[in-house]
Amino acid sequence: MAAAGISPSGSAAPSLAFDDYSLYSNLSDDELLHLAIERSLADTHCTPTGDAAATPPRPPDGGAMNPAPRNTNQPGLSSSNPPANYSSHNPPANYSSHNPPAAQTSAHYSSPNPPTEEAPDPKTFDGTISRFLTGSGKRMMAYRRHDGSLVHIVPEPEEEEEPLFKAVRLGEVSQVKLLTMRSGINLMLPSRPGWLAIHEAAWYGQHGCLRVLLSAQPGMINKRTERGETALLIAVSKEQMRCVQVLLENGADRDIANYDKETPLYRACERNSAALVAVLLNHGAAVNTHCIQGWTALQEAVCRNNVEICEMLLTAGAKHNLTNIYGISPLFTAAQSGRVATLRLLLKHGSDINSQAADGATALYEAAKNGHEEIVELLLSQKADANKVGKAGLLPLHIAAERGNQKIVSMLVKATSKARVRRTGISPLHLAAEGNNDDILEALIEEGFDVNAQLSEEQSKLYEDRRSTALYFSVINNNVDAVRVLLAAGANPNLDMFRPLMVAARQGCVRTVTLLVEHGADINAPIPTHPTTFPAVYMFSMKYLPMFKYLLDKGGHALSCFDCAYGNQPHPPISTTRSDRDDDVQPTTQQRRGVQFCEMISAPSISRWAGPIIDLLLDYVGHVTLCSRLMEHLDSYSDWSVIKDKAAPPRPLLQLCRLRIVQLVRRRRLNKLPLPGSLIRFLDHKEGPVDDD
Repeated sequence: MAAAGISPSGSAAPSLAFDDYSLYSNLSDDELLHLAIERSLADTHCTPTGDAAATPPRPPDGGAMNPAPRNTNQPGLSSSNPPANYSSHNPPANYSSHNPPAAQTSAHYSSPNPPTEEAPDPKTFDGTISRFLTGSGKRMMAYRRHDGSLVHIVPEPEEEEEPLFKAVRLGEVSQVKLLTMRSGINLMLPSRPGWLAIHEAAWYGQHGCLRVLLSAQPGMINKRTERGETALLIAVSKEQMRCVQVLLENGADRDIANYDKETPLYRACERNSAALVAVLLNHGAAVNTHCIQGWTALQEAVCRNNVEICEMLLTAGAKHNLTNIYGISPLFTAAQSGRVATLRLLLKHGSDINSQAADGATALYEAAKNGHEEIVELLLSQKADANKVGKAGLLPLHIAAERGNQKIVSMLVKATSKARVRRTGISPLHLAAEGNNDDILEALIEEGFDVNAQLSEEQSKLYEDRRSTALYFSVINNNVDAVRVLLAAGANPNLDMFRPLMVAARQGCVRTVTLLVEHGADINAPIPTHPTTFPAVYMFSMKYLPMFKYLLDKGGHALSCFDCAYGNQPHPPISTTRSDRDDDVQPTTQQRRGVQFCEMISAPSISRWAGPIIDLLLDYVGHVTLCSRLMEHLDSYSDWSVIKDKAAPPRPLLQLCRLRIVQLVRRRRLNKLPLPGSLIRFLDHKEGPVDDD
C-alpha cells in the first residue's frame, strides 16, 4: 500500500491522509496506485511558477536531473519486469527521500494501461462501468476495458432531483400543478427505470399531488415500475390509505400484480391491514389469485393469524382448499405455524382436516413436529386421523417421540394404532432412544410398546451398522439410564447383528457392559460379516484388561484364543483385507474360517499389550500350546519370558481342578456351593491366596 504515495515517474505524490485511507479502504492496490497517479498529475498542472518551482534541487551526486524519455518497447519499464539495476531495498543513486526529483510534465507510467486524465463519457465508453462504495460510504465508478484493465476511477455523479419529483416528495400541490401545466413536461417519462411521478406520490402518501397528476395525465394510473409495481401496489405496500382510495376512485386496476405475482390484495394481507383489505374487496379485487409461490391472500392472512381478514376473504369467495406449489393448504399453514384462531375458523368453514401436502405430511403431523400442543389437541378433538403416514413413512407419533414432546406423545398414543405403527417398520421407541428422550421412552414402554421391536430391513439399511433395536440406539448413545430402563423392561441384548455388547466394549463403558452381561448378553457371539475364531467382543476389549477379565469371568471362551491353524510352523504375512484372508489356505488345504487370535493381537495398536493379555488368558485354560506367532510376541520383551514358563506343561493341578469345577457347576451357581469363601473366590478368579479365610 505504500506505493500509493509515490508516482511511477519518481516524483513524490501527496500522501494519503487517514481520512483518504478510510475513504478508499475498499479499493484494490491497482486502483489505489492509479488514484495516486491521478493526484500526481493534478499536482503537476498546479505547480507554482515561483523561483522555488523553477529551480529544481540538484541530485546528491551533483549531476543534472534529465530523466530518459519513455521507451514503450523497453521491457524493463513494465511493472512486472523492473529494470536490471532496480532494487526495492536499494533505490536509484539519484533518489533521496529528503530531496525528491522535480515534478515532470510528462508522466511515466509503469502500468501498460495508464488512466486518462478525464473520465470517459459513460454513453460512449467502450467497456464496463462498475459502481462500488468506499469504506466511508462514498459512491464510486470504475471504468474498465473488456479485458478487465482499469481506465479510470471517479466519484459517482450525484443525480439532481427533478423539480416535479421534488415537489411531489415534499407534497407541494400548487408547485406540482404549476409544473404539470408547463409545456414540454412529459409525465409518462420516468426519472429512473420505470419510476413515474405517480409512483413517487404513492410512495410518500401525497394524495393531493396524486389527484393533480391523475387529472393532468389519467393514462399513467396503471403504469408499472421496473419491478412490475403499479402505483396502487406501492400505496398498499406503504399502507397509504388515502392514496389507495384516490387511485381506486380514478379507476386503478386492483388486480395488476408485480413480477412476483403479488396483487394489491395479497400485499394488504401481508401488511396485516384489515382496512386496506376491506377497501380492495369493496372495489371487487379478485380473492383467489396465486403468487409466484402459489400462495393466496387467504393463506397469507392465515399465516398472520388475522381472523378478521380471513372472515372477509371467505365471505368474498376465497377458497380454503387451494394449495401452493408444495401442496400446502391454508389449514396446513395454520397447523404448521400454530395459528389456533384461524385454524378454528377454517375448520368451521369446512376445510379438510386430513388433507396432505405434496410429501404426504398432514396438518396433525406438522403440528406434532413443531410442538404445537394446543393445535394437536384441537385437531384430535375434530377427528384428525393420527394413522396417516407422512414424511419418510412416519406417523405423527413418531415425529413427536423424536422431538421429545411428552404431552403430545401422550395425546397421540391413544389415537394411534399399534398395528399401524408396526407396518411402518419403525417403532417410536427407536426414535425416542435415538434422541435420548428418556421420559418419552418410559412413557411408551408403559403404554405397552414392544421393547424388542426391530427395524424393518428398509429402515435398517439407512444405518451403516444395520442396527435394529431401541437398545442398540441407547447403547451407541452411551445412555446408561435408557439401557437400564430397556433391559428392565425385557429388552433382548442379542438381537442385533453387531451386538450392543460389542458397541459398549468398544466405547469402554464398563457400566453398560455390566448391565448387558447381567441381562444375558452373549459374550461369545460372532460378527457374521467379519468372522473370527474367538469371541468377537475381545477385539474391542483387549486394551481394557479389567473389562477383558470381567468378560472371561462371566463365561467368555479363552481356549479358542490358542487355537491356531499354523501351530509351531511359520505364519504367513498378516492379511490386510478380507479378500486376502479368503485366499489364504491352511496347511491342510482347508480354507480358513476367520481371523485368528494371534493375528488380531499382532495389530500395532494391541501388540504392546500382548504379554499381559496372554498371561491373563492362561488363567482360564488348561494345557495349551502357544503358536509360533504368540511366541514371537513373548520373545520380543525380556520380562515376558516368565509367561512362556507359565504356559509350559504340565499346568498346576490346582488350575486344572478349578477349570473342571467351573465347567461342571457353571459360574452362576458357584456362590451356592457349600465351600469356604476363599475357595469360592479362587474358583471365581478373584485375587488372593486360597487359604486366606
